[in-house]
Amino acid sequence: MVQEFRSEISPPLLSAGSDRDLYLESTLQELQLYNFQVETSCTGVEVAKVFEKYPLLPGAILVEQGKYAGMISRRRLLEFLIRPYGQELFFNQALSILYSYARTSILVLPETTPILTAMQLTLRRSPELVAEPLVVQTAYNTYQLLDVQQLNIASWQIRGIETQVRYERSQAQMIQNDKMASLGRLVDGIAHEILDPVSFIWGNLTYVSNYSQDLLKLIAAYEKKLPVLSEEIVSLKEEIEFDFLEQDLSRTLASIRTGTERLKKMVISLQNFCHIDEVYPKPADLHACINNILLLINSRIKGEIEIIKNYGNLPPVYCFIGQLHQVFMNIFSQSIDFLLDEAVRQQFNSDSINKLEKPQIEITTSVVSQAATTPHAPDSRWVSIRITDNGPGMPQELQQKIIESFSVEKRANKETSLAVSYRIITARHGGKFNLISKVGLGTEFEILLPLL
Repeated sequence: MVQEFRSEISPPLLSAGSDRDLYLESTLQELQLYNFQVETSCTGVEVAKVFEKYPLLPGAILVEQGKYAGMISRRRLLEFLIRPYGQELFFNQALSILYSYARTSILVLPETTPILTAMQLTLRRSPELVAEPLVVQTAYNTYQLLDVQQLNIASWQIRGIETQVRYERSQAQMIQNDKMASLGRLVDGIAHEILDPVSFIWGNLTYVSNYSQDLLKLIAAYEKKLPVLSEEIVSLKEEIEFDFLEQDLSRTLASIRTGTERLKKMVISLQNFCHIDEVYPKPADLHACINNILLLINSRIKGEIEIIKNYGNLPPVYCFIGQLHQVFMNIFSQSIDFLLDEAVRQQFNSDSINKLEKPQIEITTSVVSQAATTPHAPDSRWVSIRITDNGPGMPQELQQKIIESFSVEKRANKETSLAVSYRIITARHGGKFNLISKVGLGTEFEILLPLL
């Protein structure tokens, strides 16, 4: 009998997967798997002896003529043997007979299944099957066993790693937010210091303009009363080019006024961009917000990209205006990069078929309504901001990566500017952030903010 047992049942083998370090993306093949297969013609007593010799073995893979037939766990076998008359009925019977009574649903997973996914599937089983081992398919018609306790321990280890990663990222985000807040306060202070002398210049330009006109009137009155001027005065007028000075003085003052006004708007836009939001949202003018960003990035788009504004009638929107400044800056920067890169590419590739016309960004704002999802509920109203460019568009692979970066489950190693924008719109404002792009036609970013 002992000789027969050795010939029909091979000793169980244990994989060395437990020596590997686990990560968030670890799969079942990185865990310890038991390779223990028995023919269905073997008896229950033979398998029981193996279970007694290897107390950690969770069960046995049943094969019939070398092909996978099922699995019987240690717990299930012992349950049948301890029943009244169980040993007399099943102890010396073939496993095929016992398995016909003990057959239960078996969770079979490929070895590439992530550990966290396998744990979720395990917990979804019926309560009486939660402790049953898993069958892991490692190759064609090759199956091994995974103890559910080992899966549980590995899952908890990964959850700990995930918690640590989230903690480290939150700490890094807090440090980054603190740096940005400090930088914002610094820039705001510098902008305030610039604004003071600019306001001084702006305020005195009116007086300088009036004084210069009065002096010109006085000179004209002198010339009228003294028609014959001395040679010294005539020589001085020629030396200073008085006729040109008289004509150009007003234009010079107007130019100074225009430059000062533009500088003042830029400094105010910079202050608005560095605005630190308060705890609660406040009503804001989104058109002014967009115009502030366009003024700040004007040096990149001037003469290169045409800006088309299709502004609708928008009411004040309750929002965190400082964060929306960041969202619009991120989107405009993305569109500008695509347009300028495509312009440079076509400049060096004169044989390009799809010639980009005039690079342009179109901004369209409106109030839209969406039907309610529940009966008798009022339709919801949203503010729509669509930023569309006529660039080369994004390939499907790039769009997929960007959309995946929006998902928390993907846990991108590096948070992109568009992922930050998505979080600000959806999490902070309860809005929607949509991306639509077609190769050769362009890209559109749509922001929907709810109206209270």
